[in-house]
Amino acid sequence: MKQKIFAICDLEEMYAFKMAEYIVEKGKLPYAMHLFTSVEELSFFLQKNEIFILLISESAMHNLQKERDIPNVFVLEETEQEKNTEYVYINKFQSPNKIMKAMLEKMPDLEDWTKERSGQELRLKMIGIYSPVRRCLQTSFALTMGQLLAKEHKVLYLNFECYSGFSQMFHKEFSADMMDVVYYFKCAKEKLSIRLPSIVQTINGLDFIPPGQSFLDMQGISGEKWIELLQMFEQITDYEYLILDLTDGMNGLFELLSHCYKIYTITKDDGFAMAKMHQYEQILQLNAMDNIVGKTVKCRFPFFEKLPSDLNLMTHGELAGYVKAIIQEDLYEQAG
Repeated sequence: MKQKIFAICDLEEMYAFKMAEYIVEKGKLPYAMHLFTSVEELSFFLQKNEIFILLISESAMHNLQKERDIPNVFVLEETEQEKNTEYVYINKFQSPNKIMKAMLEKMPDLEDWTKERSGQELRLKMIGIYSPVRRCLQTSFALTMGQLLAKEHKVLYLNFECYSGFSQMFHKEFSADMMDVVYYFKCAKEKLSIRLPSIVQTINGLDFIPPGQSFLDMQGISGEKWIELLQMFEQITDYEYLILDLTDGMNGLFELLSHCYKIYTITKDDGFAMAKMHQYEQILQLNAMDNIVGKTVKCRFPFFEKLPSDLNLMTHGELAGYVKAIIQEDLYEQAG
């Protein structure tokens, strides 16, 4: 079951972040925290998502045309103008502690916000996609699996390629990427849960963090740090699956593979591909990485006559049919 969403919207960016930081620092929320500093961002989010609790400034509320049946709306009062009796108004110009107390008076169930999530609720499964063989449809496989899983689960996809080409493929420049996530993780961990929703992008239901633009920056991050960051995702998000599209060009490849719940390695029948696979397996054997071998499923694709040209259509076609079978027969069966 997905987490309920607690959203804060205030046009004053500094105020919004301070309020969100206070709530996050008080305990691990049983809700997924989302922060908005413009009504346009909030309205766009509401088109595809349901918000359980909305704490919104009065000025922002005036510009929100439709609140989409949000069960709990708390308006931060800024003026003495006539109020809408449907909502609960709280004086904005007081301490965050008093604001939370006022919310608690109207919504006793909100007391759960101070309780930490139990270990049973931390169910993030890391799936590694890696092959030493080049041009083997690894990223197509990873995106297809992610989009298919996203139909029933909360899934995050991460791409670690040196040259992902995502900006060109999506025809847009991303304002933030994985390196911004790494920055907050290293320098301001308490802000990561607040900033993350604004960095995450979505394609056909699958969430992803845009890859860093420079692989040189990515190479400077150790395997240990990657593991710590991904473990933090487990604490601050409600994702059930984490798809890791891995590559030789990154630091800490084997550490990440060791922590994966499942590993999918794509192979080919030609001589070069078989030689690369043999060398890769020798390295695993020589370094006593039996845990990686034991979790690895080799995938040898048939010839696909046509692959989707649109990244939004990865759940259709021959490759999607192949991946569906893997999910049902291997991934879900293993989970059971």
